Amino acid sequence: MENPKVQEILEKQVLTVVKAVEDKLDDEIAALDRLDLDDLEVLRERRLQQMKKMAEKRSRWISLGHGEYSEIPSEKDFFAAVKASDRVVCHFYRENWPCKVMDKHMSILAKQHIETRFVKIHAEKSPFLAERLKIVVLPTLALIKNAKVDDYVVGFDELGGRDEFTTEELEERLAKSQVIFFEGESSVNASKSSAQTRSVRQSAKSNSSDSE
Repeated sequence: MENPKVQEILEKQVLTVVKAVEDKLDDEIAALDRLDLDDLEVLRERRLQQMKKMAEKRSRWISLGHGEYSEIPSEKDFFAAVKASDRVVCHFYRENWPCKVMDKHMSILAKQHIETRFVKIHAEKSPFLAERLKIVVLPTLALIKNAKVDDYVVGFDELGGRDEFTTEELEERLAKSQVIFFEGESSVNASKSSAQTRSVRQSAKSNSSDSE
């Protein structure tokens, strides 16, 4: 049988939490009551402007190919794509099982994160890019922000080292590098990646990578 004193303490704690929530709601309601019609109109106009800007962003993103997972046909098209979009996740692939696994998750995330463009490019048909960006292990995701490769996801090592990783695990890894966002905010308290930033428009500095 549960100790009556323990039960009493728990009930008091619950009441304290409920009282704190009620006080916060009362304060918010009081603040709204103090607003006059002019204040409400300003808030309404600000909200409308925010919605308009977001709609314009979504329209632009869609026009650039966001929302779909597509293949970049050539190295020239790669440079055009990363220049046009602020955030790009590029899958360097070849025709093998691990890359097909990555394709599946990329296709899902492309639809969920319209703020980022998701693309793939055949590594063996893009020797210039592969050499410049030191692509050795496949699959490799190049995480690109403002036309610069900011980070990499190499193989499945950071995803549990297995091909049964979930889309959510990949999503969290991409959010950690802030190349995707959740409702306008990063899903994790991400720290700046320690990976060396490379410009895709300039010669990359050498960076070691494990071979396949």
